[in-house]
Amino acid sequence: MRERLTARVLLFDPRGRILLMKGRLASDPDRPGEWFTIGGGVKGGETLEEAAAREIREESGVRDFVLGPVVARRDIAFVGAGGAPVLSREHYLVARCQGGDPSREGWNAAERALVDEIRWWTPESLAAMSEPVHPAGLAGRLADLVAGRYPAVPESWA
Repeated sequence: MRERLTARVLLFDPRGRILLMKGRLASDPDRPGEWFTIGGGVKGGETLEEAAAREIREESGVRDFVLGPVVARRDIAFVGAGGAPVLSREHYLVARCQGGDPSREGWNAAERALVDEIRWWTPESLAAMSEPVHPAGLAGRLADLVAGRYPAVPESWA
């Protein structure tokens, strides 16, 4: 199984909202979309922080942000675009920005085809939503992160 080092970003605005995308995997483009954090694979030679910063710019259009620490890690297996299994080694970094309307200008063709929506969520609206959110339990983890209370070492999110 191919491993993929991944930088996921918990991007917050001043109102404590988090930016999430709703989309589908390339291996199953006809299934209903699910919500997830912005982020993606670390490219050759990049650090996690460099990848997170690049993903923020590409996926949200936000240029002015402050990148914080890695607060969680998670390993998740999925079927990649070519049908091969992939083990994503996800690292969740906190970042803060001024908010605003997200831009799709930096999206690649796959993102344009597979991502249906991108929007800001309050922790309360996220907790009340019935659609799938990844990682599971994200809404319940946001209060401490929004308040700037980070774990001393990254937590393991199953």
